[in-house]
Amino acid sequence: MSDDTDARHAEKMRKIKAARDKMMQTKTEEKGLIMVHTGPGKGKSSSGFGMIMRCIAHEMPCAVVQFIKGNWDTGEKTFLRERFADECQFIVSGEGFTWETQDRARDVAAAEAGWAKAKELILNPDIQFVMLDEINIALRYDYLNIDEVVEFLLTQKPQMTHVLLTGRNAKPELIEAADLVTEMSLIKHPFRDGIKAQVGVEF
Repeated sequence: MSDDTDARHAEKMRKIKAARDKMMQTKTEEKGLIMVHTGPGKGKSSSGFGMIMRCIAHEMPCAVVQFIKGNWDTGEKTFLRERFADECQFIVSGEGFTWETQDRARDVAAAEAGWAKAKELILNPDIQFVMLDEINIALRYDYLNIDEVVEFLLTQKPQMTHVLLTGRNAKPELIEAADLVTEMSLIKHPFRDGIKAQVGVEF
């Protein structure tokens, strides 16, 4: 690069830094966030488990309540239960995807049991981050009452506790209540080409 190009770049970065520093001075509030990962693309749970790893690294007690997936042997469940059981509780409430059980009453009962445990964990003052994995699926099929879930999160969740809710088709009421919503979009997926779920990628 020429000296002129370097100088222009340095000046541009200086202005960006000054603008960012000014913006950051206005961001002073802290609160426990209600977060939603939704959308048809891959990565909703994967991103959530990345946040769980961050919590463990920062010595923030955390918990996962997994809805719908049941006893599916996922890498994250094995990893957390075998290596970080003291740092992160891992609760499985579902019996499997609803098309597997084909029993609505059982699915509803499992979702309600998971939600009861989720509320207990969220209210626990020792736990700072709770991930409700695939709860959006339970809400989509009305296994849980969306109004009850939203009301609890808005009025009973401790002020500094973070809660992450994952799964496709997040309901509008939840999106409205959330502080942070990320929608994963689908551009390409190998499943469409006949490739089955891969160990380490999908589970």
